[in-house]
Amino acid sequence: MAQDRSRDPFEESVQSSIQLAGHPIHVMLVTFPIALVCATLGADLFYWWSADPFFARVGLWTSGWGFAMGAVAALSGTAELLLVRGIRRSAEPWSHAVAAMMLLSVIAANWGLRLFDREAAVLPWGLFLSGLGLVFVGLAGWHGGKLVFEHQIGVSDSSD
Repeated sequence: MAQDRSRDPFEESVQSSIQLAGHPIHVMLVTFPIALVCATLGADLFYWWSADPFFARVGLWTSGWGFAMGAVAALSGTAELLLVRGIRRSAEPWSHAVAAMMLLSVIAANWGLRLFDREAAVLPWGLFLSGLGLVFVGLAGWHGGKLVFEHQIGVSDSSD
C-alpha cells in the first residue's frame, strides 16, 4: 500500500508527547534560553558602555545558564521531533531544529569564551557572539512560532 506523500502532514492536530499537565514541555522551556540570550547581549552592551566588571560577570552567568537551559529545551524538542510521527514528517520542524542547534552552538561558544577571562572575552568576540545569538533566537523562534501558530503543533483542541 503506497503512502500519499503529497498530503499535508499537519492537516490533523499534532499533539505533543512530552507534556506536563497537558502543556508541552518544550514550549515552556524555550522561554529561558531566549531570555538569557537577550540578557547576555544586554550585559555585554552595558559592559561596553560602563566597563564595570559586574556586567562581565553577569554575561558569564547568563550565557552559562542560557546554554544549560537551551540544552534541556533541546532534549525535549528532540524527543518531540523523533517521537511524534506527525511532527517529523515535514521539513519545517527540521528547519526549526537546525536553527535551534545553531543557536545552542553559539550560546556554548559564547559561554566557553567567557570561562577563563570574562572581562577580556566581552569585547569584541563576546559581544559579536551575543548579537549572533540574538539572530539565531529570531530565526529559531520564527520557525518554532510557525509550528505552533500556523500548524497548531502541541496546541490542544478544546473539545478534548
